[in-house]
Amino acid sequence: MASGSSNLNGIEPRTASAVTFAAKLSFEDIHHSYHGKETIRGISMSAQPGEVLCLLGPSGSGKTTLLRIAAGIEAQGGGRVLLNDQEIAGPNVFLPPERRGVGLMFQDFALFPHMSVLDNVRFGLTALPKSEATKEARFALERVGLAHYADKFPHALSGGEQQRVALARALAPRPSVLLMDEPFSGLDSRLKDSIRADTLAILRHSRATAIVVTHDAEEAMRMADRIALLRDGRLVQVGTAEELYLKPADIFAAGFFSEINIFPGFVKSGRVETPLGNVPAGPLADGSNVRIAVRLSGVAVSQSGGTIPARVLSRRFLGVVELLELAVPGTDQLVRARIRAGQLPSGLREVTVSANERDILVFEKDA
Repeated sequence: MASGSSNLNGIEPRTASAVTFAAKLSFEDIHHSYHGKETIRGISMSAQPGEVLCLLGPSGSGKTTLLRIAAGIEAQGGGRVLLNDQEIAGPNVFLPPERRGVGLMFQDFALFPHMSVLDNVRFGLTALPKSEATKEARFALERVGLAHYADKFPHALSGGEQQRVALARALAPRPSVLLMDEPFSGLDSRLKDSIRADTLAILRHSRATAIVVTHDAEEAMRMADRIALLRDGRLVQVGTAEELYLKPADIFAAGFFSEINIFPGFVKSGRVETPLGNVPAGPLADGSNVRIAVRLSGVAVSQSGGTIPARVLSRRFLGVVELLELAVPGTDQLVRARIRAGQLPSGLREVTVSANERDILVFEKDA
């Protein structure tokens, strides 16, 4: 394995003191504004004890603001934050960060360069006697597989190792809820998968409730028990990765979890005509204007086995897959498709296409 990561999946808590009592963290009708602009618009949801909840969304959707409100770094403009159904931030209560039992891991790790790794991890344990704080810090480093780096300084560590030191520091006080802001964004893409898996194993063993901010849908699907999708300060949908992928609440959610073609359409006799086939309209009434999303991965392209003739206009090799742009009858819009690399002969122009009905999603236009 590359430097900066080790296989931590076998790590087990060694003493009873390793167990954290996970808490439920709830947001109730949270509002927040910054310089007169509303950044959080009435969000309500809960992270259940011991689960990993990912806050997912594009930049500016309110993910980090919500995390900072939970940590006590920001005060909400309205609503309440509750820990195990006890209010920690609301109209009449505002507990400071150090009294919330909540750990926060920053995006840039925020390690002190003049302190050793051990001292960095021990930094948040000021309530303990020095000998006990040192013991807890060493245990936290052991938990993340870096006990042998206790006397080194941050500059001597790789990015992945620094990430794990920051994780050890956040876990050392044994918070009941751990908040992580884009914890993998600064890491080399080659290391992300292994370090993400290691981190998830550590979170499972620590048994803390974890809320992880990310803008990467695949990362959220890899890590989360549940995903909360945000847009423009609002909660779009919350559920498991499978629920959000298979039953997206709207076309924004559909496009966040997979690349899609989008076509206009309308409902006639309970069905919708699309350039790639006729599909049921579900509960939408006849005459409704709709937007049709077709996943690129759901478009099948072959020399002769499809139902619709098409012409290949462009073809891009992306390693495992190829990205095609196709012209089909009935629309001026190009249809994009992702197919397995080498599936079609080189230079082929005239093909046929079809689409898997489960990859054609119909949404009301105004929604």
